[in-house]
Amino acid sequence: MAKVIPFRAIRPENDKVHLVASRSVDGYNLAELRDKLAGNPYTFLHVINPDFDDGVKTKPGSRERLQKVKSSFKRFVREKVFKRDEKPSYYVYRQVKGENTYTGIIACTSIDDYLSGVIKIHEQTLTQREEKLKDYLEVCEFNAEPVLFSYPNDAQIDETTHRVLEERPDYDFTTTDRVRHTLWVVNDKKTVQLIAQRFATIPNIYIADGHHRSASSALLGKLKRSSRKSYTGEEAFNFYLGVFFPEDQLRIYEYNRVVKDLNGLSVAAFLKKLEDKFTVKKVNDSDFSSGQKHEIAMYLDNSWYSLKAKTNTYNSNDPVGSLDAAILTEHILSPLLDIHDLKTDKRIGFIPGIKGSKELKKQVDEGKAAVAFGLYPVTMQHLKWIADTNNIMPPKSTWVEPKMRSGLVIYSFED
Repeated sequence: MAKVIPFRAIRPENDKVHLVASRSVDGYNLAELRDKLAGNPYTFLHVINPDFDDGVKTKPGSRERLQKVKSSFKRFVREKVFKRDEKPSYYVYRQVKGENTYTGIIACTSIDDYLSGVIKIHEQTLTQREEKLKDYLEVCEFNAEPVLFSYPNDAQIDETTHRVLEERPDYDFTTTDRVRHTLWVVNDKKTVQLIAQRFATIPNIYIADGHHRSASSALLGKLKRSSRKSYTGEEAFNFYLGVFFPEDQLRIYEYNRVVKDLNGLSVAAFLKKLEDKFTVKKVNDSDFSSGQKHEIAMYLDNSWYSLKAKTNTYNSNDPVGSLDAAILTEHILSPLLDIHDLKTDKRIGFIPGIKGSKELKKQVDEGKAAVAFGLYPVTMQHLKWIADTNNIMPPKSTWVEPKMRSGLVIYSFED
């Protein structure tokens, strides 16, 4: 059963939260990053990029850099940019982005649940990245970006969350990307006990986004345990930060593909080869996206096409092989375009479905790609099918919303 516990968060002072919380550092290009750092002394980016403040360059991922990150974080605490809650709390978080509203609970979960399989995975992790994130946690001793989890809807948790939403929030601010973030601190004993007890009845929770963060937390926990004569399992390093959304609160977008060239094929020859495995139909719309499973939208040579996979091209009982991303790789990317390793091949790019099919058309029209493929989104049921059968999705199969801000709620395991 799932262990989802309250904790004493370190979080921004109320008057600074809109200035502190930032997108993940990977979400900024270099010019944007410099502007943010130069124009906002409170942004959490100063913690993650400490070289900007003292002008002394250090190697990314080095112990020297990580020690500077930790020092910058401690400075933010010392200067009262951050505060620490007195009581262990759950944090109800709501995000409104366009027409979509997402409501979940920020809490901590156990590395033992990850190691035992209570926490289900659907993505393979890279050992090098696991080690890099483990080193970060070992030196810095805090989590600032929660892993995104989903769990089956629970009526009592839903009812409790809805009751909290009727109260006055602790944070309520809108960021420059027009996303509204609202947060409630939940620390009354009765509600805290109820939430913990209800999660304890849930057999499994699922990682929606954050496999490497989960793996690195477990790696650190095992390292800490091995260096001790004894441990209880309740030490702070045995837990890590997550945000838990009921299944109906998450939105899974497709992750689309663009390819730089046709591997020496002419447009006509490429279209002809596609007919072996797909029903190919030219679409006259200026904007087109897949409307059903096993239909791939393709933009090529100023035209949209519908590619419907023929029934003999996949096994509907195979959780991985029946994914549209797998069908695309097996019957187009690998045999026709000579792309076999999606993680390393520089001829292929990935476009989050949240950007829409217009972005695919733009990439091709501007000459950045020769062809673009739009996939149908993976359903939550299919994701769980893969996780429950201990299978792994192809790389870049899903783009899951919402995305959390860094530095909004922090879990420190230093003490």
